[in-house]
Amino acid sequence: MTIPRQLPNAITILRILCAPVFVWMLLADGGSDGPLRWWAAVLFIVAIATDGIDGYLARKHDIVTDLGKLLDPIADKVLTGAAFVSLSILGELPVWVVVLVLVRELGITVHRLVVATDHVVAAAWMGKLKTVAQAVALSLALLPLWTAVGEWIHVVNTITMSAAVVLTVASGIDYVVTALRSRTSRKP
Repeated sequence: MTIPRQLPNAITILRILCAPVFVWMLLADGGSDGPLRWWAAVLFIVAIATDGIDGYLARKHDIVTDLGKLLDPIADKVLTGAAFVSLSILGELPVWVVVLVLVRELGITVHRLVVATDHVVAAAWMGKLKTVAQAVALSLALLPLWTAVGEWIHVVNTITMSAAVVLTVASGIDYVVTALRSRTSRKP
């Protein structure tokens, strides 16, 4: 079966477009744990889960593009950034966590865009692991599971969010070290 060449990029762009809808749904009821919050969480989970689908299709059908390599991590950052900021606005996540994560994400994204004319920097394994950890932590934080299973779920949320933040910092350090090594090895 042949798929359209731009389908993976279209999926990635659709993920980016889901972010404002997700934010509206999450913030519309002001943090009450009603149906809009559940739908916002489901939209986030579906959108972040399609990260694997676009990459899989591109690799399987040998239609990986530089645009896709550039847009895919941006889509992840738009979705996760929107979730981090929204949870902070709702008072469910400390501002320092959001600032730390956003500084890392924006710094690396800006670097990727600056060097894109020279070469495209694909996501490294630690960056992918960080994205999975953020997706799991954010999904658990977004789903108002405490209404169904009790307050103990907050402990699980704290542990998964802490792991995601540690991986965010570690992958940022790994990215900087790799970029510096790559830069020195390319110099004549």
